[in-house]
Amino acid sequence: MTDFLLGILGSLAASAILLVLGLLRGARPLWWLLAACSRYTGTGLGRVYRHQSSAEQDIARDLRRARWVKVLAGRGNVLTREVFSPLWSAEPSPPSVQILLPDPDPREDSWLDRRSQEVSRFDPGFTRGLLRSQVRTNIDYLARVTQARDGIELRTFNLPNNCRVIATDRAAYLTFYSASAHGRNSPCLYARAPGLLYTAALRQFDATWTHATPALPAPLP
Repeated sequence: MTDFLLGILGSLAASAILLVLGLLRGARPLWWLLAACSRYTGTGLGRVYRHQSSAEQDIARDLRRARWVKVLAGRGNVLTREVFSPLWSAEPSPPSVQILLPDPDPREDSWLDRRSQEVSRFDPGFTRGLLRSQVRTNIDYLARVTQARDGIELRTFNLPNNCRVIATDRAAYLTFYSASAHGRNSPCLYARAPGLLYTAALRQFDATWTHATPALPAPLP
């Protein structure tokens, strides 16, 4: 039993060391070693991107191959960029796309406001009204996309939005938001299916989806 526990602790320690190396170096040659260790421990961690934006090329590739897509985002700007454009075009795309964005409507217990206050501590130009406006703009964009093609569901939530999840039937990209940096500057983890991280990402999405409400576009002027 002691040898068994020591083996588990050794595997976890090796995974932690490789993760730190990946975050510090962000070098692709280390990915194969990280993937090998994660398969041994069952975490499914395959790659680590130093910045969230560095993963967009790989995300676009996985979206083109996906049978379904789930997105949980803190703002949703990535959904209006080129990386997601194939999903909204007439090209073959996944039959099911589920999207979750924070509720931009004012309320006393708004988690979006809490995130705004967090970001404003290191970015003085980031006001509560600015974040609301950006989320609302992205919701309006996506709400109209859903009118142009089938299979897209958009909901809003008022829960802690401390991470971003982009998941397909093959893998998940996870970004954990920092209290001292924008999400785009935070590390992004790539988790293969099946695996512990992949399962955790889907559980986070499904739990939020259950408590979310269908999003409606703002009235036209």
